[in-house]
Amino acid sequence: MPLTVLTGRTIAFLVAPEGAEQVELTVPWQAVAEAGGTPRLLSTRPGLVDAYRHLDLADAFPVDDVVGLAHPGAYDGLVLPGGVANPDFLRLDRAAVALVHQLTAAGRPVAVTGHGAWTLIEADAVRGRTLTSWPSIRTDLVNAGAYWVDEPVHVCRDGPGLLVSGRGPGDLPAFTEALVTEFAHARPAGGPHPPWAVAHEPLPSRHTAAEAERD
Repeated sequence: MPLTVLTGRTIAFLVAPEGAEQVELTVPWQAVAEAGGTPRLLSTRPGLVDAYRHLDLADAFPVDDVVGLAHPGAYDGLVLPGGVANPDFLRLDRAAVALVHQLTAAGRPVAVTGHGAWTLIEADAVRGRTLTSWPSIRTDLVNAGAYWVDEPVHVCRDGPGLLVSGRGPGDLPAFTEALVTEFAHARPAGGPHPPWAVAHEPLPSRHTAAEAERD
């Protein structure tokens, strides 16, 4: 496949301010960039995000767009890296959950790996879909209405948009290859580039404010 297959595509990488598994962010990011795409790092607040190598603090990365100011029409696809703490934080953020819901409902292609599917569960974006993940969240996905498979990477087309899922860091070569190939065939979003203010209609969180404070 030509190295420019994603030219003109802007791909959102959504992570929490801390807790993302670094390799699940950097390897797909590099693959998108090498394919001619424009990756942009989204988070819930401006500044830097701290990535991790499993439980150890790794590198910091600058945020390009804040979810509360990001327009879903500006992105041609969404990547959700894993890491245990990363999606656990995101699913408590109403603006992040709303943005994921808007992108998936609009049929944007989504790629998710490891524990990242927790955020899709919160956005009610896995019901009736088939995907893989880190094995420990299998029950969560099934309880949310998904069909879980134990595969290095799985591509699901039974929904508004395609869904590429991967198990974890050990399966990143297959995951990134599928991500680039499938995103290249998806319909581009078009439209202007962010940031601009957007009045998101946040989804009701599955977690209460009291639960968030206890965490």
